[in-house]
Amino acid sequence: MASVQAPYAPQSTEEVAAMLQGLEIGRKNSKKGNFSVKKTTFEVKDSPAGIQVDSWRMHDWDYKRRDLPTYARGLFTTKTRSNQPEIAVRGYDKFFNVGEVNETKWDNIFSQTRGPYELTLKENGCIIFVAGLEDDTLIVCSKHSTGDRSDVELSHASAGERRIEQQLAAIGKTKTDLARELRQRNATAVAELCDDSFEEHILAYGPDKAGLYLHGVNLNLPEFATYPSPAVQDFADHWGFRKVELTTMVDVSEMKAFLEEVAETGAHDGRDVEGFVIRCKRSYSPSAAPYQDWFFKFKFEEPYLMYRQWRECTKALIAGRTPKFKKHTKITEEYLLYARQRLAADKELGRLYNQNHGIIALRDDFLAFKNLKGSDAANLELSLDSNDNGPAPMTEVTGDVILCPIATIGCGKTTIALALNQLFGWGHIQNDNIQGKGRPSRFTAAVLDQLKQHPVVFADRNNAGAHERKQLIKDVKLQHSTAKLVCLHFLHTEDTIEDIRRITQERIISRGDNHQTIHAATDAGKYIGVMNSFVARFEACKPFSAPDNGFDVIINLDPTAESRHNLETTIVQLNKYFPNLVTGVPSPEQLDAALEFALSYKPDLRHDIPDRGKRDRGAQPQQQQQQSVSKKKTKSLEYMAVNVSASRVNECLDEAFSKTDAIASRFMKQLKQTRRVQPRFHVTLMHRAASKERPELWLRYKEMQEEMNKAGNPEGKLGDCDVLLERIVFDERIMAIVVRLIDDAGRWECVNQTAHITVGTRDDSVKPKESNDLLARWLKEGCTADNQIQEVVFDSRPVLRGEVKPVLSR
Repeated sequence: MASVQAPYAPQSTEEVAAMLQGLEIGRKNSKKGNFSVKKTTFEVKDSPAGIQVDSWRMHDWDYKRRDLPTYARGLFTTKTRSNQPEIAVRGYDKFFNVGEVNETKWDNIFSQTRGPYELTLKENGCIIFVAGLEDDTLIVCSKHSTGDRSDVELSHASAGERRIEQQLAAIGKTKTDLARELRQRNATAVAELCDDSFEEHILAYGPDKAGLYLHGVNLNLPEFATYPSPAVQDFADHWGFRKVELTTMVDVSEMKAFLEEVAETGAHDGRDVEGFVIRCKRSYSPSAAPYQDWFFKFKFEEPYLMYRQWRECTKALIAGRTPKFKKHTKITEEYLLYARQRLAADKELGRLYNQNHGIIALRDDFLAFKNLKGSDAANLELSLDSNDNGPAPMTEVTGDVILCPIATIGCGKTTIALALNQLFGWGHIQNDNIQGKGRPSRFTAAVLDQLKQHPVVFADRNNAGAHERKQLIKDVKLQHSTAKLVCLHFLHTEDTIEDIRRITQERIISRGDNHQTIHAATDAGKYIGVMNSFVARFEACKPFSAPDNGFDVIINLDPTAESRHNLETTIVQLNKYFPNLVTGVPSPEQLDAALEFALSYKPDLRHDIPDRGKRDRGAQPQQQQQQSVSKKKTKSLEYMAVNVSASRVNECLDEAFSKTDAIASRFMKQLKQTRRVQPRFHVTLMHRAASKERPELWLRYKEMQEEMNKAGNPEGKLGDCDVLLERIVFDERIMAIVVRLIDDAGRWECVNQTAHITVGTRDDSVKPKESNDLLARWLKEGCTADNQIQEVVFDSRPVLRGEVKPVLSR
């Protein structure tokens, strides 16, 4: 059979170096708002040259960001003999399930993708990467580790390498042959190790089906580029890999209909499957930007989720714990009765089960005993179990909901509370605002009092101890029996506790004294100790035990994730459980704006934690506290600005630079990779420094702000002003967008020579205000080789909605 033409592109040392620079910045700078990178160095065994590779790992939620240096999930880099950086192993870009992110919503799949649509079965094993190094060593690794062997067990990578050796021996080739072939192609082979004799997952792979299923060959580049499926299958034929089943469709509607039909049973060609991976081409702006390789997945819920539930319940039985399940209740109870009898009769079964052996056999034996297919068992109670992770939607609920976090200091609970207040106008009671004796009961009373005025109230207290939840749940149920209590559980586990401690402390330190209880700028050491005590006494939510079984809904959140992620998760889940209370999820722009509001929050009331070692000083701390409360400092106007959506500005920048050559877009890429693009964008109308030049205008702006101050909203919105984006102007130091203000009422005037938005600066030595100098030179000299000024014009001349707000002095 003739070989299929495969794509090829060499690595660019400059592009790889820029990617690594961005990753190093993420690794060293894990402050709030940044992505997090973990780097691990491995020595490649059997490498004659002693080659080392670095594995780069990011959190799954970070892949939803727009500013990563690369989106490879599974990435190893090294240096050549000439000390040049190169990518050694490159996995796929992280891809998402249908509906999981905005890009995978069906409307966008229809409008932004093109065929052919290559559908491959989502094999159920562990991923293995195979590539060739400079010294002809074949490197075989899992997602984040090379194949070091252990005396205790065989690692995934080592098991994959053993399979490689077997399949190459069967076709008369060596690992060196494969290493040279992959290096010549500048490619990584991506396979799934499916072998029940090594490790069982959910779906069965007996001896006749076990092996390495090749489902991708990726070019070793920072940007994602991969072989089309026919070329992947051709490579599998030549090198002894098993092939994944491939279905190709041209029409997107036909593809969607096929997936939804198969999802009804969770089986394809008589075999239970987890789902499909769909490979196609996508452009975020098909009329302007080129199409690129893009994957998404379509996972089947059943019977896969039922099988996983049975597995976890069986392991609970073996450990002597009570199995917890909320779906497929009747058939699961029958399965557990059968499993108990089998485990009691065969003690060896439990030991092997805990080593991930015998899982599928026990399940299949039960289904045979019931004379059922897996899909039939999953459908028995489908109408009764409408929710995988909690109760069915409570459509009758339109109010009387209390949100109760379980958290430690720095998790972001108050940020979420303020953002929800901004989005929905919900109530918010902060425990730190309640002083004096009897605080727990007074806190509950304040929450219930606000519940008379608001459909939802955020009960802002850490509730880290079970006794605190017991008090709150008991008092609420006694006084308002119909109220619904929703737990926002910031998960703390043994695996994540150190990350939580580090990240929350970094958040609090960066916040300084801008916190009601923790004043890190004043005495960081004292308050870090307070934070550690909260973490030490944290008691996780136990949904099936008192007092936590008093919650009506439990929403799990990640304390190490950004508040933006947890805010969206909270709203999505509330919409799921209370669809007539939370009728929809706000747009990304609305979520961004609400979070900006929350992050700018500055507490008025300061609550000092007393120094326990200084009690002999009597009432002095309380007196000092009263003085600090009474001496509120009135902040003055620093500048007036028109704020615009950060996501829309970034979209417009991406679209504009997608039409330029590599030279024009180089500085933009540098800003992204070094995280120098500003997180928020605005047009400065007038700064305090210009008040002497235009005193009448400054007075008018000050009077507007003072009116807002009297109304109790000193940094509130003063009005609207549309902003038209004309062109991007930049040199090697700074980038700005030249804009035009569209204000029919004539209320807003910009005193700068050129109205603009600063995009970013090369480093901290370049101040954003230098945009004025850049644009002055651009107006006078234009774009020349001597001044190194460049410009990129917005063809579509987008108009962005802007909000005029004052910015006060710190």
